[in-house]
Amino acid sequence: MHPVTLDRSVPRDQLYLDLARSLEALLEGESDALANLANASGLLAGALDRINWCGFYLLRGEELVLGPFQGKPACVRIPLGEGVCGTAAARRETILVSDVDSFPGHIACDPASRSEIVVPILEGGELRGVLDIDAPEKNRFDEKDRAGLERFVQSLVPLVKWAQLRTQVEGGPTTGSLR
Repeated sequence: MHPVTLDRSVPRDQLYLDLARSLEALLEGESDALANLANASGLLAGALDRINWCGFYLLRGEELVLGPFQGKPACVRIPLGEGVCGTAAARRETILVSDVDSFPGHIACDPASRSEIVVPILEGGELRGVLDIDAPEKNRFDEKDRAGLERFVQSLVPLVKWAQLRTQVEGGPTTGSLR
């Protein structure tokens, strides 16, 4: 693991470029998918100001299941198409919500969250999960955040061995088919 130092005082465009580069250095040589997602969430949580939750939900069948994150305990399962995370996953597009109270069907895991951004994780066109970031203030995220976080996810995808993250077969062991 390489030490990561980020200058949080640089403009956001530069911060996101630095984050993508730092992610590559941080994960270099590590092959464990879960460890890499945990470090990716830690990197983001340490670099982004004014957020209260940051992490991953991973696709398991027809729902998203909580993965590595930084923040308070969260909802464990989110059906595709429900809430901000499930909607972003179903649409396979980033959703930026300036006021979560205005998003129909918003799932409030942390009542302190006021805004949210969710970026789908696609590998070769296959949905693997989403990156979810919440903030305790309205209008926290904008188009610079969208572009930067999409770039971050694009940098992350080839650094994670997604096949290591097994799909849980309904009612069966966690060694079901690979996603």
